[in-house]
Amino acid sequence: MYKVSSALHFVRSSQRLARVESDEAHWIPNTDVYTTETGMVIKVELAGMKREDLHLTVEGNRLYIAGHRPDGCRAPKCNFLVMEINYGPFETVIEIPPEFDAGQATAVYQNGFLRIDVPMAKGESGQRLKNVKPAEEF
Repeated sequence: MYKVSSALHFVRSSQRLARVESDEAHWIPNTDVYTTETGMVIKVELAGMKREDLHLTVEGNRLYIAGHRPDGCRAPKCNFLVMEINYGPFETVIEIPPEFDAGQATAVYQNGFLRIDVPMAKGESGQRLKNVKPAEEF
């Protein structure tokens, strides 16, 4: 399954999800991705989770965000009238365009939101890369 924007690909990777040992359904959290003058910001909505239940991994140009949101508030034998909140394991894979340096990303989890800042990549001389199309043009 792919959610595609004009700039990035969000991938639900069944290969990596197979590592999660659970019969629960998998879900993809709501995510905003935008650029600034200094880099890219990835903001993921993860209300009800603990920081230690989140796992971030960078492999090449891919950023893997995974975790498990427990449902500890539900009565054991309840009948839902509406169920819109996702629980259980999740994973999102974001392909980072080459003008950003995923290896230098920083992350903060606060008030139910995970914010990942990915700076612009620098050339060998330490200067920002030139002549690279902005993410909006991909």
